[in-house]
Amino acid sequence: MPLEKDRIADIPVPKPLADRLAEYAAIATDLGVDAIALVPGPNFTRAVGQSFMSHERPFLLVIRADGPPAALVPNLELRSWEQVGFPGAVFDWRDQDGYDAAFVGLLAYLEISSLAVEGQVMRVFVHHALKRAQPDLRIIDGEVAISGLRMIKTPEDIAALQAAIDISERALARTFESVRLGQSETDVEQALVQALFAEGAEDLSFPPIVAAGDNAARPHAHARADYTLKAGDALLIDFGARKHGFAADITRTVFLDHATDEAQAVYDTVLRANLRGHEIARAGITAHEIDDAVTGVLEASPFAEFIRTKTGHGLGREVHEAPYIMRGNDQVLPAGTVFTNEPGLYLPGALGVRIEDDILITDEGCTSLTRFAKELTVLTC
Repeated sequence: MPLEKDRIADIPVPKPLADRLAEYAAIATDLGVDAIALVPGPNFTRAVGQSFMSHERPFLLVIRADGPPAALVPNLELRSWEQVGFPGAVFDWRDQDGYDAAFVGLLAYLEISSLAVEGQVMRVFVHHALKRAQPDLRIIDGEVAISGLRMIKTPEDIAALQAAIDISERALARTFESVRLGQSETDVEQALVQALFAEGAEDLSFPPIVAAGDNAARPHAHARADYTLKAGDALLIDFGARKHGFAADITRTVFLDHATDEAQAVYDTVLRANLRGHEIARAGITAHEIDDAVTGVLEASPFAEFIRTKTGHGLGREVHEAPYIMRGNDQVLPAGTVFTNEPGLYLPGALGVRIEDDILITDEGCTSLTRFAKELTVLTC
């Protein structure tokens, strides 16, 4: 499968730390709270420019709406934290002493009465530690606003995504070249993983989905070691590389040796739905409108009963993030949004077809960051 010349560019220099922290301070103001709290995860990494583990030790970054920030840092992470160049106060704690005193010191220093947290990320024991330290502290869920800051991708975000996608597509080309009848799904999965790291992946976006024949009709199938690839099988591969902290998410479906008339009809339907998503995506459209148009193509086909999923989801530091491309979600998508366009049809006991691209919304329309061939492909294997 031919690929255009790689477009991997140097990753632009990110905004200064002070500017990134100021963005979260503005969210605190918009939410009407005194401060925002972040814990290790994608928002934390975006804010400080470095990744830290989430484990049994609480680690907290607090950004006030007005005033210097502060952080609660496990003592063993202090040397790594110094590399961030953090401008605020740091309250560290050791395992043998526990962290309650550090929380008391942190909140006494901050002098806040309200705090917005990441409702889908902050763990309950951290919430409880905050309330023990200051029982009258008002804590609200600011997840939508906090994570929403990641929805509009910066130039460096887009460059990182493109690098992850380019690696993924090169690995997929290598994998398809190695596919042979008689291999197991796990054989193909292992070849794919090896190719991803050989092409420069820093990690996997998620465990790959490699499914052939009837297994391809399961949207989130697991590769089987006891099934061998057969002539006429659909082979569906959903996967991605991570690079510079960003995740690719691509699906292609090919056929082995030949494709039946029914398989071709299913594939053509999914491809038309995928192309419809490319045609209508633009700044100002809603997630509902994209899914309605894409799913509408599938619904108008003879295979409408085999629809199982929405059109897609946002993509960035996380594989699944806002916006969610589904009917009923009237969220307006601005330029800079990246989402997956992945219509599919799944015929139980027979085959499944999914075609997934990573799309960047622009003021003029959209750009596909994925370039891997989408025309119906039969592998000679």
